[in-house]
Amino acid sequence: MSNKKDKLHFSTKSIHVGNDADETGAAVTPIHLSTTFKQPSFASTEEFVYSRVDSPTVKRLEENLAMLENANYAYAFSSGMAAMTAIFTMFKPGDHVIISKNVYGGVFRLVTRVLDNNGVDFEFLDTTDIENIKKAVNENTKLIHLETPSNPLLELADIRSTSEICKKNNILLSIDNTFMSPYGQRPLDLGADIVMHSTTKFISGHCDVLSGALMINDEKVSEKIKLIQNTAGAVVSPFDAWLLLRSVKTISLRVQKQFDNAKHIAEWLDNNPKVTKVTYPGLPSHNQFELASQQQFSPDNKPVYGSMISFEVDSSVDLDKFAKKLNIITLAESLGGVKSLISCPYSMTHASVPEDEKIKLGITPNLLRFSIGIEHVEDLISELDFAMSDN
Repeated sequence: MSNKKDKLHFSTKSIHVGNDADETGAAVTPIHLSTTFKQPSFASTEEFVYSRVDSPTVKRLEENLAMLENANYAYAFSSGMAAMTAIFTMFKPGDHVIISKNVYGGVFRLVTRVLDNNGVDFEFLDTTDIENIKKAVNENTKLIHLETPSNPLLELADIRSTSEICKKNNILLSIDNTFMSPYGQRPLDLGADIVMHSTTKFISGHCDVLSGALMINDEKVSEKIKLIQNTAGAVVSPFDAWLLLRSVKTISLRVQKQFDNAKHIAEWLDNNPKVTKVTYPGLPSHNQFELASQQQFSPDNKPVYGSMISFEVDSSVDLDKFAKKLNIITLAESLGGVKSLISCPYSMTHASVPEDEKIKLGITPNLLRFSIGIEHVEDLISELDFAMSDN
């Protein structure tokens, strides 16, 4: 990226970085679907050899992704879980890894049912309290992985304070930034070493791309991740890379609209007698409202609180009837898209988490996770009101 582009605003860079015209003059980045590339000699060291290692379209995307998080390096994967696997497979038997206890069910399943045989000591911890982290760190601790805000209960962890602990103890800090997107939170600026995204979510924004990404500043960590990406082969396809480059051009418009909608809906839910609890970091009643205001900022330095809301409905609300009344709100997993999606984590995203663990975490059968889209906010509120009605 040129120095001139470095001085541009986030919304401008999201459109232009990685999207320069190529040698043909094409204003839109072309899709290079070729899996292999012609070499000039047997001893060639050309940039592009085989698409699992690198391809022109994916390279353009990774340039753009690095810009989004103010990173030196970015690597695009075939899914968010592939990106998470790459982080965890950097470590060897005996290494200690701390993970936020209120974590996405897929990460819980990966650690407890796939990677648990590899000898790495994974510890799930309440990372909302910095003192818990200080006490858990030992001489074998190599990574602290925070999901902030967490899925689905929107618990926050103090990125800057955790980073200070990590730097004192030579520990890597990774952040799952999926729920806030790079528009609303940039953990590398707060001291993190690795930022992970399920780019399927806000970066794609249209529920039509499965992909993930890691953004990194340190060269040595970058080399480890690049080796894992290349060797394991969980790379994003050129077509999906092209779709992401197309989608990210509108990230500022989409995400800000989603954030604005969410604030109005959270306030409406908070005053609804059929809702027993609303969890949204933008409500002053959220016990970490101040922390959210300190570390979650839009590119123009205004506090933002995301577009994910979790709320519990009263037992008088029949969830099956509620779901059947939905029209513009879609009952489905995933999040971050322009269409509003609602799900029940207990039976959907966190179904693989043991029941007693779910209850301890606060994931109850009547907890709903709401991903706010860009529809008109009055239409969304009207549909929620109808779905919770007695009719």
